[in-house]
Amino acid sequence: MSIDREAVVRRHHVRYAGPCPEAPVSVGNGEFAVTVDHTGLQTFADRYERNAARARKEAATPLGLQAQWGYHWSPNPRGYTLADTMETFESPRGPVQYPTAYDFRESREESEAAGRGAGYHFWTNPQRLHLAQIGLQLDGQLPEWEEVQGIGQELDLWTGIVASRFRMDGHEVRVRTAVDPERDCLAFEVDAAPELGGRLSVRVAFPYVEESFEAPPVWDRPEAHRTEYTRDGVAHRWQRTVDEARYQVRAAGTFSVSGDQHEWVLTPSEAVLRGAVEFAPELPADPISSPGEVLARSAAGWEDFWLRGAAVDLSVSTAEGAHELERRIVLSQYQTRVHCSGSTPPQETGLVCNSWGGTFHLEMHWWHAAHFPAWGRPELLERSLAWYESILPVAQAGAAAQGYAGARWPKHVGPEGIESPNEIGPLLIWQQPHVISYAELLRSGAADGAPVRQRYRRLVDETAEFLASFALAGERGTFHLPPPLMPAQEVYGAENTWDPLFEVAYVRWALLTALAWRRADGREEPELWARVADGLRPVVSDDGHYDAVQRPPRTVYTDHPAMLGALGVVPDTGAIDHEAMLRTLERACEQWNWRSAWGWDFPMIAMCATRLGRADVALAALLRTEDKNTHLPNGHNRQVPHRMPLYLPGNGGLLMATALLFGGWVDPDGVHRRVELPSGWSVVAEGFPPRP
Repeated sequence: MSIDREAVVRRHHVRYAGPCPEAPVSVGNGEFAVTVDHTGLQTFADRYERNAARARKEAATPLGLQAQWGYHWSPNPRGYTLADTMETFESPRGPVQYPTAYDFRESREESEAAGRGAGYHFWTNPQRLHLAQIGLQLDGQLPEWEEVQGIGQELDLWTGIVASRFRMDGHEVRVRTAVDPERDCLAFEVDAAPELGGRLSVRVAFPYVEESFEAPPVWDRPEAHRTEYTRDGVAHRWQRTVDEARYQVRAAGTFSVSGDQHEWVLTPSEAVLRGAVEFAPELPADPISSPGEVLARSAAGWEDFWLRGAAVDLSVSTAEGAHELERRIVLSQYQTRVHCSGSTPPQETGLVCNSWGGTFHLEMHWWHAAHFPAWGRPELLERSLAWYESILPVAQAGAAAQGYAGARWPKHVGPEGIESPNEIGPLLIWQQPHVISYAELLRSGAADGAPVRQRYRRLVDETAEFLASFALAGERGTFHLPPPLMPAQEVYGAENTWDPLFEVAYVRWALLTALAWRRADGREEPELWARVADGLRPVVSDDGHYDAVQRPPRTVYTDHPAMLGALGVVPDTGAIDHEAMLRTLERACEQWNWRSAWGWDFPMIAMCATRLGRADVALAALLRTEDKNTHLPNGHNRQVPHRMPLYLPGNGGLLMATALLFGGWVDPDGVHRRVELPSGWSVVAEGFPPRP
């Protein structure tokens, strides 16, 4: 049975009767995105900012206009270096230094007073820029909230076009908004009632950026940045300078331009104001596209996206929650395509708004984007893998400075790959095997794995070299993951944590996979890799369960239930006792403090349950009613209102879990397996490639 993909997608269009500040809609292409309010632009962006929403005690999500390439470093007049953040830890191998001299709860003033100013600087830098703010004006002024009454707004997922209808000063306005699938270009059409003729315009404003966790736009420091305007034929151009950051903007359409410094007004020259605004580090030489061309390309690009790769239809299921799960699946595909498929790993809040200064966390990249090859869209993950190659020298230098071989991938970084100091991030280890996981997902889904192995062998080899050198030899052929080590479940002291289960299983799988790659290419298999893989042994505790940390055995039932990832996130290598893991899963589901869990924890539970043959537990986890497992009307996984209002790892995790649940997997014997669904659940699935 072939799936009517358009019908599946269209039944989950996002439709609002009026403003929905907690769940605004976005248009974008993975590299560039714009989030809009009920006017189809960013007319009320200031109202959506966190501080304004906090003051009103309302849930709202900021409206970003951001790109993966748009970063800024704050001035560093004191000449801080990352070396200023180093602290020495004792380890079984002797002293080792990590950049941990910063408490991320400190303000800049507190950090400087405590002598940790360098920590604050590298914690909050770089920041992702707010490239501009584009909204409507009435009679040359921003309208009041009460002056605009929403009639209806629809995000057409099949075309990527937002159609908005509202009344302004009592008269109807229609706005269509879209982003070009290949260019960082926003298009809009503003069609107003004749009674508003000459009164409507579009404001384009350029802000500075704050050096902080949230890194919001800053409007009261005009002297801190520069905007230079020129006219080039039909296009209007702006050259932007924000400290050391540079980028260019151009616009064309049915309007004239006036303004000064950082604020410009597009005044319509025809009844319908049509505009295209393009952003780039350096604009291309070819002409800017017309608004109509952008809208048409958006429609064609999104149709192509939905027709490629895998698809799931749950419409024949009678089980409670089936329609909601399908909605989450469709909207998560849209949101991760818009926010997680660019040239660098995404930040946790994508291109909607900043969190952690707008930088990205490499342990979260798997949750953002590993689902792309699992859903038959490998090219969307590959866009960001070249970035790992670009920072390979940084990762190699970091490993060497700590006495290890290979490349140690940082945790919390911007495009340059410079680690952000704090007491947790630099001590994590579970982002290291991710690179091998990405490469193996690409290889397993390819018709011919040899070109994939050739393309990514260096990344795989350098990662495996580090993992093998990090492990410490024990007695009777065993190997261990020694301190200082912060597990994925960040509630254990890094100084005395040995052998967290998830990391042991994941490193073992990664080394076995790296060895298999070399074997397939006829290359020498390093003996150390094989000895470490064999010596990393998940151990069942005396009570017949797996503990989160194996040495000494202990489990704290809060934060991430990461031990469940040892069979789920990690493919089965035969090292995990399934009966013991099932007991571990059941006890975790009974005892876990779910308020402390995060959005990706529920898909992690589902993946573990799926590999154990318990689809009922998997589905219950994906649909569990918890604050951080809520999926808003726009599909975003809500997380921490007013701080991290959306959480894309939850969306990507959902897609990774449902690919396993509905598409199946290949076991160590090469057999393709699919779990049996419980009564009331019926699925039509197509296009899922083989995966481990």
